[in-house]
Amino acid sequence: MAQTMPVSITYHKPELVAPSMVTPYETKHLSDIDDQGSLRFQIPSLMFYKYNSSMEGKDPAKFIKHGLSKTLVFYYPLAGRLIEGPNKKLMVNCNGEGVLFVEADANVELEKLGESIKPPCPYLDLLLHNVPGSDGIIGCPLLLVQVTRFNCGGFVVGFRVNHTMMDAYGFKIFLNALSELIQGASAPSILPVWQRHLLSARSSPCITCTHHEFDEQIESKIAWESMEDKLIQQSFFFGNKEMEAMRTQVSPNCESTKFELLMAFLWKCRTIALNLHSEQIVRLTYLINIRGKSQKFKLPHGYYGNAFISPATVSKAGLLCSSSLTYTVELVKKLKNHMNEEYIKSVSDLMLIKGRPELSKSWNFIISDNRSAGCDGFDFGWGKPILGGVAQAISLISFGVPVKNDKEEKGILIAISLPPLAMEKFQEVIYKMTLRNVEGVNIISKM
Repeated sequence: MAQTMPVSITYHKPELVAPSMVTPYETKHLSDIDDQGSLRFQIPSLMFYKYNSSMEGKDPAKFIKHGLSKTLVFYYPLAGRLIEGPNKKLMVNCNGEGVLFVEADANVELEKLGESIKPPCPYLDLLLHNVPGSDGIIGCPLLLVQVTRFNCGGFVVGFRVNHTMMDAYGFKIFLNALSELIQGASAPSILPVWQRHLLSARSSPCITCTHHEFDEQIESKIAWESMEDKLIQQSFFFGNKEMEAMRTQVSPNCESTKFELLMAFLWKCRTIALNLHSEQIVRLTYLINIRGKSQKFKLPHGYYGNAFISPATVSKAGLLCSSSLTYTVELVKKLKNHMNEEYIKSVSDLMLIKGRPELSKSWNFIISDNRSAGCDGFDFGWGKPILGGVAQAISLISFGVPVKNDKEEKGILIAISLPPLAMEKFQEVIYKMTLRNVEGVNIISKM
């Protein structure tokens, strides 16, 4: 387990930040893509900022709090509360109640935290204080923001957002609006668009595609759930050298993107580490953004709701572990074939027909490419953050985020959750398959 520096934080009284102007009081329906059982949770993100001498004497908490109130005029549904209608259908009661804001002070300098600020950040519970009664899905604030000042003049902004309201792209344009309004703009350069009906079920719903991502095997689900409270996390850095080591194990005729190769590699290593029966079915589910990917299916530029599909590929564990990496890459590449309008509509209809199921927990590895989320690029007046992004893996979901290692080499950082013995095996397999040490950043204990 990685050693971390003891940190003490003093919290101010939490408060609600409402829109700075009167906003419409109405009820808005979420889409059926928003309203998936698997999205009823909170996504935590952290953005770390160094001291900036040009902002000496200025309080980041005040800047961000004031900016939030202006941004919520445009994103007013975020200031409301979710309610549940017939058949568990989620709607937003746009009542202007506000988002939750916490101001805090830490007794440490930012640079003293070192590499530990990278996912999985062991200080997450301190930097995103779970205000009692705030972390539910129904009737709770849809966004929590915490600004924690460090002794050095640096600070960290933590965001905890209800995933039913927005995905990574939606969060990106919200943060872009916040940044622009803090720095003096009168309106965001990208105006938010609701229009959730665009991704809702058809009037005559019909499941027309195969959806392995929702196939559940009870015994496998129980086996995973029995170990969820024992999971540990570790981050792994994959730069150009690591990617080249993987590429040498794939047939020259098997072309793939860097992230497809990485997903295939991680899925195979993870399956080997779990030591499953050879006949056990395992899954890889890839969260794919659908914006701009289909000529027949267009979403407005400012659409900030969830707009992704989550197709899954399957294999027997024994075949996946014993076959070449080329076999796994070819399986992963086929996931792109689901990027069409019919698949999107079939998913929306499935939610309505099958009662909003969750993604399968049956030996499923779920991965999201968050490299373009842009959380490392938002300037609230103090310059761009030194690190920003999703702060940890969430059970069987891992997020790929862009980082630089201690040698300033660019790469992808992915936090993986596994039981302790499987994590040891996972590291051994990675070393064996790449013939080099892949940089492990942090391990934290129970999640």
